[in-house]
Amino acid sequence: MSKILYEVYQNDIKDSESVMFGKWYARLKSIETLSTEKLAKHISEHGSVFTADVVEGVMKKVKTCLLEMLLESKKVKINGLGTFYLTCECQKGGSDKEEDFNVNQHLKALHIRFLPDQVQEDNLSSREFIKKAEFVNVKSLLSTGSTDEDGSQDDEDSTDEGTDTTQGGSTDNTGGNEGGGGSTIPGEGD
Repeated sequence: MSKILYEVYQNDIKDSESVMFGKWYARLKSIETLSTEKLAKHISEHGSVFTADVVEGVMKKVKTCLLEMLLESKKVKINGLGTFYLTCECQKGGSDKEEDFNVNQHLKALHIRFLPDQVQEDNLSSREFIKKAEFVNVKSLLSTGSTDEDGSQDDEDSTDEGTDTTQGGSTDNTGGNEGGGGSTIPGEGD
């Protein structure tokens, strides 16, 4: 069974007045970022009649068309996965009057957002998705060696080499999403 790796860390933000200061939280860890090529190869190995290069070509076309549709003010829903849509970020302070608002002056960024599908059979909402996950503390892997799915332990010492230790994106989840739900798609210029 697949497992989600996490580590526990202490919030050491300098503001000791914060209710979060000194408290312990979980941070998810990634062991690898799959490229389009690696994901296409993985898909093709799952009983697909299509070779990795065909899958990769379709995935690249989906990306191109997805961006095209988003830039035409359309949302894109991929059934069983979720909906991609755009939001905008304005400069702080905004415009004092509606007639003074200027897109080139007052808009700071466009963000690609993703809202997981919440149809009952494919519910990927945060509260439902967590029920499908099995978690493993990275520290337990480092101290006891890695454990195979059958429960047997590897002889080699386990290290965190290749572990994504960055805290960008949504790896540091101590709070909820801001700005209307959905999360930023990793790898897109945020």
